[in-house]
Amino acid sequence: MAPSSGTAERGADLAASLFVTLLGLLCIWQAWAIPVTPLYAQVGPKFMPYLIGGLVTLVGLGLVGTALRGGWSASLEEVREAPPVNWRALGLVGAGLVANLALIDTLGFVFAATAQFVLVAMGFGSRHPLRDLAIGLAVTLGAFLAFDKLLGVNIGAGILDGIL
Repeated sequence: MAPSSGTAERGADLAASLFVTLLGLLCIWQAWAIPVTPLYAQVGPKFMPYLIGGLVTLVGLGLVGTALRGGWSASLEEVREAPPVNWRALGLVGAGLVANLALIDTLGFVFAATAQFVLVAMGFGSRHPLRDLAIGLAVTLGAFLAFDKLLGVNIGAGILDGIL
């Protein structure tokens, strides 16, 4: 691996590797919080989250080591030739996530996920919000009905409670 040519790339590599490490530690922490009943003989519901969290943490620590030795991104062609960050697109995708979080408790899954779908589509360059709204509504309504009626899993009807 070629060393990074600048401190910006090295800082970005370190930030990304620390983020991966923190994700692994978060997984381990959440696995620790999983309740276990005495019905499990040896391998219970915590095993896989602990395993995945541990592996992700190890990968993150390996990336931290690589970042501290100069980084890895400068050697990647995609990174060297990448266009500048499209902050509008990133903001729209982020707004979609925030909209879903803000609306899901009150309006329910269908409308919250539809709003997210429209905003993410705009972030990816769609110039047809009405078409995106129709597609998003159809997809999220289908997903809601599949979870609710076929699987019996309540994912939040919101204002559609009693209608569907």
